Amino acid sequence: MAYANVIVDISHEAVDRPFTYIIPEHLKGMCHPGTRVMIPFGRGNSEKLGIIIEITENPDVPVVRLKEISSIVLSQDATDSRLIELAFFIKEQYGSKMIDALKTVLPAKKAYRDKKQEPALITEQAKLIPDGESLSMDEEITPNPKQQAIIDDLIREYDSGVRNVSLIHGVTGSGKTLVYIEMIRHVVSGGCQAIMLIPEIGLTYQTVLRFRKYFGDRVAIMNSSLAAGERYRYYEKARNGEIDVIIGPRSALFMPFAKLGIIIIDEEHEGTYKSENTPRFHAREVAIRLAAMHGAGVVLGSATPSVESYYHALKGDYKLYRLTERVMGRALPHTHIVDMRAELRKGNRSIFSDRLAELMKDTVSAGNQAILFINRRGYAGFVSCRSCGSVMKCPHCDVSLKEHRSRGVLSCHYCGYEIKKPTKCPVCGSKYIMSFRAGTEQIEEEVKKLIPGVRTLRMDGDTTTKKGSFDKIVSSFARHEADVIIGTQMIVKGHDFPSVTLVGILAADIGLAGGDYRSGERTFELLTQAAGRAGRGTHPGEVVIQTYQPDNYSIVKAADQDYEAFYEEEILYREISGYPPVLNIMAVLISGRDNDETCMQAMKLSAICRAGGEDITLVGPGKAGIGKVNDYYRYVFYVKSGDKDALIRLKDAMEDWIDRDKDAGASKRVLVTFDLNPMSPF
Repeated sequence: MAYANVIVDISHEAVDRPFTYIIPEHLKGMCHPGTRVMIPFGRGNSEKLGIIIEITENPDVPVVRLKEISSIVLSQDATDSRLIELAFFIKEQYGSKMIDALKTVLPAKKAYRDKKQEPALITEQAKLIPDGESLSMDEEITPNPKQQAIIDDLIREYDSGVRNVSLIHGVTGSGKTLVYIEMIRHVVSGGCQAIMLIPEIGLTYQTVLRFRKYFGDRVAIMNSSLAAGERYRYYEKARNGEIDVIIGPRSALFMPFAKLGIIIIDEEHEGTYKSENTPRFHAREVAIRLAAMHGAGVVLGSATPSVESYYHALKGDYKLYRLTERVMGRALPHTHIVDMRAELRKGNRSIFSDRLAELMKDTVSAGNQAILFINRRGYAGFVSCRSCGSVMKCPHCDVSLKEHRSRGVLSCHYCGYEIKKPTKCPVCGSKYIMSFRAGTEQIEEEVKKLIPGVRTLRMDGDTTTKKGSFDKIVSSFARHEADVIIGTQMIVKGHDFPSVTLVGILAADIGLAGGDYRSGERTFELLTQAAGRAGRGTHPGEVVIQTYQPDNYSIVKAADQDYEAFYEEEILYREISGYPPVLNIMAVLISGRDNDETCMQAMKLSAICRAGGEDITLVGPGKAGIGKVNDYYRYVFYVKSGDKDALIRLKDAMEDWIDRDKDAGASKRVLVTFDLNPMSPF
């Protein structure tokens, strides 16, 4: 006998209390996750509309207490059903409980207090555009011939019913946003709605203003600062047809539009589109599925497309468009690669190479601005004893503590553990205990020593912890209240500062030693995006890349802004090593408080995969890269296959084994996490 778990309220909270019903014989085969049904509800058995969220053969309540589904409801409004169906896809594809998948796509019901004001993002970022450079609401931006050619082709295919996934590869500053706007205008004019995903870090006031100009109050902007009540208000506006366009991070994908016409994913290479929590879904893949359910189109865009997307484009799975020049004929910046080994040999022990120091002085004296980028946070890296070599480590996680000089503490960036910086080594008592590698604070100090009187700002994970602090820093720099800004990757994504003529990239190769097969791709993306911040105004730009690996292909190709050449080398490495997109990888993380028990569960689960067939390659199990976090031991193994469906079948087999083994106790005490084609190793 088959049973259905049904919810009668489409909300985040309702999935915690589904009601189980018997599927009668005449409805078997017709009931699926997302099916709308009429059910007898409550003591009076009043007929209520519900939606099936899960089919099961093992109800959690005695069968004698269950009622039967009355009938199936066929309705033209399938909005809620699509969300349930999408949650089921996420659950099946990425591995999670159905409840977790449903909570991902459904909103939390919260009361909204109407404060009669714009969301914080708009009011805060209204200060971002410098005087004399703000866009007029009456200003009409006309696409150039290359932009217009792409717009025309996208519209022609859309109107003819073709629903390709399209990839726009456009260099930094080539005007991809205008293509997005024109495509959305066309879709909305035909009575449909649009979703535009954008990394939160890339949502600038310039973008907000342009969308407000064209769509007025029919566009909604989402960001992490929105309260739950504000999010739910947007959800209801979308359901009621009060908005046509939603712009936001990956959660914007789940707005309940009835007539979704297009999904646009800007900066599609960004790792933030992959969820770090279970279910570990990728917004790009879920967007393509959602678009297929609606008969909508998908447009991806990036100056540095993900290797996966470009691979699919060259195979013909996606349609590829190119924008190879910046708008208004602006030149790409001139880039210098500086070998820091040579700097050391000639006696320069400074953080800055001679070339970068000279260019910084010239930039500030000319009244222009500079960005200094380093992919780190805090004053320094790990702290160790020069006498015995002991490294100050977190007692709860297998990672070194990081020094934060302004607070005089060492902290763990995984669990938050903190201690005061010791004056003596806790192991041998030596006073020669110190930190290594520069962070944003030390760089700021060195800039002030190099250029007396220089005005500086710092942007990293420590200076942007308070609400609104990120926008205030960006606003201050945009108004030229600082000459140099020092920051981590959040400063090089999406911002357009016309006065920036110099970008200095410090320790450009720091990410290449991360033990991650995507490290080369990430390095290329970061360097290309960082370099793209220079020379976006009327003055030409220059970029200095400081590195100890000046011949690495990721660095050389980023300096040349040559994505195609980078891709050719990177895909060859992926083919030889058997990494995505050539093969698919499923990571399986097993964590628990008992080391032996956790290890044993990892062995049992990996044995299921080992028996999975000849097309499966198993790596591990072994200790995860970080073997313990918050007192939980972690083991991991990886399964490779050219057949993605084969990995999903193995995931299903492991989930089935876990469900059957739950009475044994160990499966209750050990957490298993699946990650399909992970963005970073465990």
